[in-house]
Amino acid sequence: MKGMTQGERKATMALASIFALRMLGLFMIIPVFAIYGKALTGATPALIGLAIGIYGLTQAILQIPVGLLADRINRKTLIIAGLLLFAVGGAVAALSSTIQGVILGRAIQGSGAISAVVMALLADLTREEQRTKAMSTIGMSIGLSFAVAFILGPLVAAHFGLSGLFWATSILAVLGLVLLKIVPQPTIILKQHNDSYWQQFRQCVVHPELLRLNVGILILHLVMTASFVLLPHLLIDYAHLAASQHGWVYLPIVLGGFIAAVPAIIIAEKKQKIKSVFVFGIGLLMISLMVLAQGYSHYVSLLVGITLFFIAFNLLEALLPSLLSKIAPAGSKATAMGIYSSSQFFGAFLGGVCGGILWGYHNIQMAYWLLVACALLWLIVASF
Repeated sequence: MKGMTQGERKATMALASIFALRMLGLFMIIPVFAIYGKALTGATPALIGLAIGIYGLTQAILQIPVGLLADRINRKTLIIAGLLLFAVGGAVAALSSTIQGVILGRAIQGSGAISAVVMALLADLTREEQRTKAMSTIGMSIGLSFAVAFILGPLVAAHFGLSGLFWATSILAVLGLVLLKIVPQPTIILKQHNDSYWQQFRQCVVHPELLRLNVGILILHLVMTASFVLLPHLLIDYAHLAASQHGWVYLPIVLGGFIAAVPAIIIAEKKQKIKSVFVFGIGLLMISLMVLAQGYSHYVSLLVGITLFFIAFNLLEALLPSLLSKIAPAGSKATAMGIYSSSQFFGAFLGGVCGGILWGYHNIQMAYWLLVACALLWLIVASF
């Protein structure tokens, strides 16, 4: 974080850690719920997909109004409320023995829609010339939490069951509240929008470059969530690995993918090649899905597909917030980030539901070719 003041570094690390803890709680569920959720009373493939995706739906509905609100009132207050809801929802899901109870808990967790508020507060606490670096740190923290979650999730679930996993998400939210205490109040606040809510919302929705990013993050999380409704079953059926061993498979693949993505991110920022690296990442995502579509029944090609997927995901997840921070209008950053976050979580909802339905049909190849088509659509949108 060269060039940042001590205050900027402190704010960036604290807010990135809050973001990472919350996303860690979300991501830990994804690689194991499709397996362990089958033991819940009333569980069906479609309801398991809904339980994974419902978090994204409530997030998608609330990110925009919360983002609009965050351009007008104290952002830290909204973050506290969101973390408390996330903790309460985790407890409700942990105490439930039915799939319906878990769906309710996940919906409550999703109502803590603070992604946009955290990013907007970070924008308030950093100078413009350091903001891309700060936003990239958020993106990297998401990628790192994704990597750690896919290792921890199967291990925690194997030792403490599904309820232990949900209790862990509540504990992570409480840790986020502790970290928020060290985040300073901004002295210069990039907000106080004079337009009406509707004018402010419309300005961000119709902005063509923001629209491209919103489509992109929706497709990225749709593809990721749908893939990981299917992948745990593939590792059991074709790699013959028990669910408790999945963490050890993800460990080298995820960390290797994270490390491989870092040089590309550095090149993108230093050499002003963000678009080229960004389009490369989408192309790599599409290739990984093609490998999974054709080779999911073979152990080696399954692992190759997962590895390429993690490299592409980590790269794109880190670059998208950086691009958003450059393009979003100064007085409407929380609103733009709210729309972006809504798109992200709506993608997760669609991915969970679609993955559950496709799993119910037992046509893995068709499922992955549909995800390839989604990635191709994104590649076309981003290329122009």
